[in-house]
Amino acid sequence: MDWQDDGIVLSALRHGETSAVVRLLTAQHGVHAGLVRGGFSKRQRSHIEPGNLVHATWRGRLAEQLGSFSLEVNHAHGAGLMDDANRLAALASATSVVQAALPEREPHTSTFNALKILLSNLENVALEDNVTAWGSLYVKWEIGVLSELGFRLDLSHCAATGTTEDLVWVSPKSARAVSKEAGLPYQDHLLPLPDFLKSDGAAAADVNDVLKGLKLTGYFLDRHLFTPHDKTMPSARSRLVERLAHLLDS
Repeated sequence: MDWQDDGIVLSALRHGETSAVVRLLTAQHGVHAGLVRGGFSKRQRSHIEPGNLVHATWRGRLAEQLGSFSLEVNHAHGAGLMDDANRLAALASATSVVQAALPEREPHTSTFNALKILLSNLENVALEDNVTAWGSLYVKWEIGVLSELGFRLDLSHCAATGTTEDLVWVSPKSARAVSKEAGLPYQDHLLPLPDFLKSDGAAAADVNDVLKGLKLTGYFLDRHLFTPHDKTMPSARSRLVERLAHLLDS
């Protein structure tokens, strides 16, 4: 049996001398692995870089088998980010989060489309080194992943009073916003809500704002998607946080 689909390369692990087990996030077949024969050869190595947008053909005798991929590269996003280590770290983080969070072979077309948009924006030369712009997009993308998997953050009004004004925290229990007045007695137990998550389309004010957003989404990713399945936060995501934190010290 076989199928064809568009996909985004998430990872590639060496198999034997030159072959690779490649995982894709596909539009219609979810996260799916397959063997790419000669994937680590000089001729094909660039085809399996994480972030590549590909057209994939999968073939296998049975649906439950690993099967094999033939890949045609439509766009190499990673190649467009080689001169910017921070945006390249964001690409690595996004692909690793998808691979760790999404169940295999379960379609999540919205997440696929959102990842395509994120990678395109990361590569957009107009953003250049504006960490606040692409950092804001990245945080909102992680919120979208949580929502797609059934863990929506409600940041529209205060969980305690219903007010839409002066929202400064998020409850780690309910994933809902909390106003300054209502949350003040419990502030040590609440997560900070950065301003750019309160209005659509806004960018973060600074790198510290982005880090607040990453702390918020990271908490719920770990709580809902990683810990229950005995997984840890992907190291690529932790490195992204470390890189942005280093910018505050430089």
